[in-house]
Amino acid sequence: MSSDPWGWQPSGPCRSEQAGCLIRLDGPDTGRFLHGQTSSAIEGQQPGSWIPSCCTTATGRLRALAEVLVDRDGAWLLLRGADGTALWQALERVLFPADRVQLGPVTAVRWITPLGDGCDALPQVADGSWIALEDGSGWLLGRHVVLLANAELPAWLADRAPLPAMEQERWRIQQGVPAAPGEINDDTNPFEVGLADRVSLSKGCYVGQETLAKLATYDGVKQQLRRWFWRGSEGPGTPGTVLFGAKDGEGEKSSSNRAGLITSSLSLEHDLWVGLALVRRQSLQQTSLRAGPNPQDPLLELSRPPGYVDPPVGAGRQF
Repeated sequence: MSSDPWGWQPSGPCRSEQAGCLIRLDGPDTGRFLHGQTSSAIEGQQPGSWIPSCCTTATGRLRALAEVLVDRDGAWLLLRGADGTALWQALERVLFPADRVQLGPVTAVRWITPLGDGCDALPQVADGSWIALEDGSGWLLGRHVVLLANAELPAWLADRAPLPAMEQERWRIQQGVPAAPGEINDDTNPFEVGLADRVSLSKGCYVGQETLAKLATYDGVKQQLRRWFWRGSEGPGTPGTVLFGAKDGEGEKSSSNRAGLITSSLSLEHDLWVGLALVRRQSLQQTSLRAGPNPQDPLLELSRPPGYVDPPVGAGRQF
């Protein structure tokens, strides 16, 4: 195989942007309500707290990446990789008249991350905290900026060019950030895609809690997210392509050795392909897998994304 492509960095001062949506919740019961609807511990958090979380189904499937921004009157719920209207409707269905929570409309926003040279000199706040921008157009979360969809960039971001779509997707894959529909869908849970730090195993009941608790207790996480690359004139496969264990030299199909599934795939220059895959637990120690059952099928080289957080102790064997 050719050299590892994962040292790539965007050139010059630039920024990545991702579409998201925002839901405002007001009222004294907001913390308690979101505590039961997201995977992190929200109740009792202080104003100014930023809590990374997830929205999951009742069976623990991942619906969205969520960021909860707590203030004195309630909270903002920022969603990425989600159908905002569907999640708003899900929240509205479980609000009862006795709940002192008012649900605001769904608002389109942009999640912006500065990249490249000079990032250390830009405004930022401590991780786990947030502040509103002075002009009211958005919020600063750590080093990330959340802007209303039609708002102008702050002056200190205006000279950072947006990454082209291909480079933005390359950066996402390189970091191992899950996105819909490949990694955020009705088949994945937060532990599988490296979001264990967004799940509380100590708080009480919440949507999806029973399933996630069982996964963390009974060796239930059966696959994990890995990034892959391949160099060749023809692509190794599209999302949904099944991966198989590599047994070079045997000359036989390995159709009984299913090892994973491609979830994202991107074609780059010089016949380079990169992507993400969910790899079955029994194959996590392998450094390469085939995109097909035949010996001549592309051999993908695997590695653990830098942002991947391992499932909690007890959730599968440790690799």
